[in-house]
Amino acid sequence: MDNFDKKYYLIREDVLPEAMKKTIDAKEMLERGKAESIADAVQKVDLSRSAFYKYRDTVFPFSTIQKEKIISLFFHLEDYSGTLSNLLSVVASSGCNVLTIHQTIPLQGRANVTLSLNTSNIITNLDDLLTNLRKLEFVEKVEVLGTGA
Repeated sequence: MDNFDKKYYLIREDVLPEAMKKTIDAKEMLERGKAESIADAVQKVDLSRSAFYKYRDTVFPFSTIQKEKIISLFFHLEDYSGTLSNLLSVVASSGCNVLTIHQTIPLQGRANVTLSLNTSNIITNLDDLLTNLRKLEFVEKVEVLGTGA
């Protein structure tokens, strides 16, 4: 079941778990330059890094979602020279803007990559982009982690 089949909710801040609120605060600190790194931001808001990474691509202030169409994608890739470059080329040719990239250290010839994309200027539809990404010979898996669209 991908995230297009999931339900989304608008939730009042006072009922959010503390870790989600702190994740939003940490992200805002990073965006405004009030923290130099994720480690610095999570320390300032008293949040574990694991909680930050758990929620960073799934919780957004309502104002951000209104302004931008954001999608986070998880990839399981074969690791060889040029894979990330080729992946990003397909994303760029679709008109999407990469907001964040997180890549794990390759183990046994495989690497995981998470991309957060702004899809405001996408020139195809999202389904076509996902189909094109899945067709890449080095892509073993693509999952939609979250959307702000």
